Amino acid sequence: MLHRDGRWTHEGQPVSNRRLRAAFDRAVRYLPADDKFVVQLGHFRGQIGIEEAAFFVRSVDLATGAIALSDGSVEVLDPGGLEPSPHDGAWLCRVKHDLAADGLLARFTQAAWAQLLEGLEETAEGPALRLGGRLHRAPGV
Repeated sequence: MLHRDGRWTHEGQPVSNRRLRAAFDRAVRYLPADDKFVVQLGHFRGQIGIEEAAFFVRSVDLATGAIALSDGSVEVLDPGGLEPSPHDGAWLCRVKHDLAADGLLARFTQAAWAQLLEGLEETAEGPALRLGGRLHRAPGV
């Protein structure tokens, strides 16, 4: 089970090995045909439960608008997809639009959220994010 705070558990017990947790983070896959998440390590594939988001935003590059995800992929952030978590107010975005029409949830780590907020500017129309040299409205931020 992948918890919303990034912890991994197996049969209720925490996965405490740092290297194994990192391997699990990189191995999360979404199977659109089956509408399920798995961890794929070599030939092993196991279905996993997701508490909120299957991916985590690890860093933000304000100059390009790119976000680095926990599975090792990099995408351009769509600021229009930012939303607060209904659980605790942490911020989420939508990623992997090639796998699901509405995208899949990714949760910002505290460090990545702090990086994103460095691009926040106040404008006459309200808050905006400067990403890739462009201002994007960010009314909910």
